[in-house]
Amino acid sequence: MIEFSELTKEFTTFRRDPGFMGTLRSIVRREWIAKHALRDVSARIEPGELVGVLGANGAGKTTLVKILSGIVHPSGGKVRVLGHEPWKRERDFRRRISLVMGQKAQLWWDLTPADGFELLREIYSVPRERFRRNLDELRGRLGVGDQIHTPVRRLSLGERMKMELMAALLHDPEVVYLDEPTIGLDFNAQTAIREFLDGWRRERKPVILLTSHYMKDIETLCRRIILIHEGRFVYDGPLAAAVDKLAPRRTLQLEFERTLTEGERASVLDRLPGAEFNLDDTLRATLQVSRDQAREAARTALERLPVRDFTLEEEDIGDTLGRWMKEGGRFA
Repeated sequence: MIEFSELTKEFTTFRRDPGFMGTLRSIVRREWIAKHALRDVSARIEPGELVGVLGANGAGKTTLVKILSGIVHPSGGKVRVLGHEPWKRERDFRRRISLVMGQKAQLWWDLTPADGFELLREIYSVPRERFRRNLDELRGRLGVGDQIHTPVRRLSLGERMKMELMAALLHDPEVVYLDEPTIGLDFNAQTAIREFLDGWRRERKPVILLTSHYMKDIETLCRRIILIHEGRFVYDGPLAAAVDKLAPRRTLQLEFERTLTEGERASVLDRLPGAEFNLDDTLRATLQVSRDQAREAARTALERLPVRDFTLEEEDIGDTLGRWMKEGGRFA
């Protein structure tokens, strides 16, 4: 279990003014300013939960992962992971967690993954029988063959990430931190890793904290998400509820048998307050309504308009959350 309250991470840096004179001024007289990577954030994550953390670059996602794994010491607040304070890095704590960072490797570049796995078996004191059982299971689930006997430097990016996941899970961690685990991977590799993680979570029930810029990762794996903006949690709850909040409207695409009259168009808008009715051309239109109006909108259109065909569309989850981040990550 992961639990933290009023978690804060502050660091200081000096102000950099542009240009030559600004650089010279910073050398002679530096002006130090405080920056907050995290600001009084709190959450509780239970065993078996896979929680996605979303935010723009610099929002504080990786800082949060580093604090919870014990790499970085917080400036304030309380943190308990499996009953431990992470930054103390106690042996029992380190044996029960795992961290995968998509842009940093833990396997040795010139060794084969098989040799790296053996070293990790010794480091984590994993009994040989359990190690062999876990290794065989992970190889089967991830579709890994003789690549484990190929030096890491000769593997493709997708193969290396599979090896990194195997290395992270061989010792049966109870808490797994995944920081951008599918970054840079092709579609097939991303899909394979998502399917693997979903199955592993269901069977082993570890706590998994996932950060990702690939919205498909979040949509496929997470039921609960945390939205973070400028170091603050602006939302913590079900993914579906966040989408309802960020994308409150649905779209009805309409195709007509003939050109609409102005009276027909007005009769629909009278029945659906707040709706937007836009003609794409003489035989097609778009009707945007609130989510709770969607069923009534479809019924009204069929009753009052010469509809030949229609589709009810909902914005893709990835598009919704991606737009949220591009617009500044604010959650009204």
